Amino acid sequence: MQPLSVVIITFNEEHNIARCIHSVKMLADEIIVLDSWSTDRTVEIARSLGATIYQEKFRGYIGQKNLAMQFASHNYILSLDADEELDEQLVLSILHEKKSLLRRAYSMNRCTNYCGRYIRHGLWYPDKKIRLFDRRIAKWGGLNPHDKIIVQNGFPVHHLKGDILHYSFNTLEDHIWQNNRLSSIAATSLYNNGARSSWFKMLAHPAWAFINGYFFRRGFLDGKDGFTIAVNTSHQVFLKYSKLFKLQQSKQKKASSPLATPLIAQKKSIAGEG
Repeated sequence: MQPLSVVIITFNEEHNIARCIHSVKMLADEIIVLDSWSTDRTVEIARSLGATIYQEKFRGYIGQKNLAMQFASHNYILSLDADEELDEQLVLSILHEKKSLLRRAYSMNRCTNYCGRYIRHGLWYPDKKIRLFDRRIAKWGGLNPHDKIIVQNGFPVHHLKGDILHYSFNTLEDHIWQNNRLSSIAATSLYNNGARSSWFKMLAHPAWAFINGYFFRRGFLDGKDGFTIAVNTSHQVFLKYSKLFKLQQSKQKKASSPLATPLIAQKKSIAGEG
């Protein structure tokens, strides 16, 4: 068997962390938890289940996950969020691959549990993720909060049978709260990377998110929950582009403020004197 490090980032996950750790006990040679100074029993529970704990200030999903990998003793990493667990079939698939680990990167489907029910259609399934990989040829990238593993060119990704089970939303209120939080993070990330919004984007992108998820990706097969998810996904997209639009407007107003002119003129004067 080839050695494997399981890496998890946490913050106030006392209700999830035990389930996550138990699901990887059969295949983990070590379990690393990078905690963002939780104020609940997350660290206590993880340590009692054999995890090695490190604590660092949260630096965004991408930065935190890349840092967490550095604490691992082994090059092959299985990266999970605290609100995830492996189903039995995925555990067996990984155990089989551990005999040799001939591939450098592996993907798997993620299935979200929404208010007590697993969602099998729409934009949420199959939510393919690369989570098992050789850290020498892969790292976390993307745009916060939508982090993803970036594999170096030339290395194929092998898909495994089984699902990551994702326990993200226990109530509709959780979903609405998460929409607001993640849309704010996404808007800031988009702005910092040069993206800009418009009235067209605020109308077209949410409409497409609903049509694609509910009709083309057959979200309607998940019944009432499928409709609720499609509406909330559309709303999150609207919030993202609306917040991006307001952000760029506020930056433009600040740049064109009359107070900025004397400061610019003063800098030019000083530069000229030199």
